[in-house]
Amino acid sequence: MIEVRAANDRGHAEHGWLSSRHTFSFANYYDPRQVGFSDLLVINDDRVAPGRGFGTHPHRDMEILSYVLEGALEHKDSMGTGSVIVPGDVQLMSAGTGVAHSEFNHSRAEPVHFLQIWIGPAEKGAQPRYQQQNIPSADKRGTFRLVVSPDGADGSLAIRQDTRIYAGLLDGDASASVELPANRFAYVHVARGSVTVNGVTLGEGDGARIRDERALTFSNGHDAEVLVFDLRPIEVTAEWA
Repeated sequence: MIEVRAANDRGHAEHGWLSSRHTFSFANYYDPRQVGFSDLLVINDDRVAPGRGFGTHPHRDMEILSYVLEGALEHKDSMGTGSVIVPGDVQLMSAGTGVAHSEFNHSRAEPVHFLQIWIGPAEKGAQPRYQQQNIPSADKRGTFRLVVSPDGADGSLAIRQDTRIYAGLLDGDASASVELPANRFAYVHVARGSVTVNGVTLGEGDGARIRDERALTFSNGHDAEVLVFDLRPIEVTAEWA
């Protein structure tokens, strides 16, 4: 079963320096029907003006991913990490017992466009940690590359949850599939472009909750960049909502 979450139905916030679209309830946007899916709690589609950004603020007990689509995002945190995240990079910060960080547009001339993704951890009170790697476009073109997993399989980043995230680039006649274990949920997010999954067409910013499917087949891509989340088969609980 595929349940589409249309891009135009997302929550949004406009702050001048920040334009944000919220797939799930976040900050001042609350919809009781959209409080996450399984352990996936936040997908914020953020565009930040040149030289602007999020000042230092704390997190704890959350797995936080940044996935840059355009531009460059500068990160600093209380663990002493400083980095610039560019397209192709996947950054994972495990907040654990607590970490403070800031995120700014690294450029004074160009905007930055990125996804901020939050996943609830299986373990609370863990040691904070930071991971980042670049996945070349060639590794994602016409296929889906594992970028996040519980055990860091195949060179992916290790997350403290039973979650796997795949990234793919599809265009023209290319098609690709993601096989799902039995009794799993999945969430698909189209970061840009458009694509068809199991006969359902999704455009830029669209998402889909998926239940009771063993394989996801993607085709008819038009400059599509897609994330697939393989998730535990649970509904969101009040603990995370």
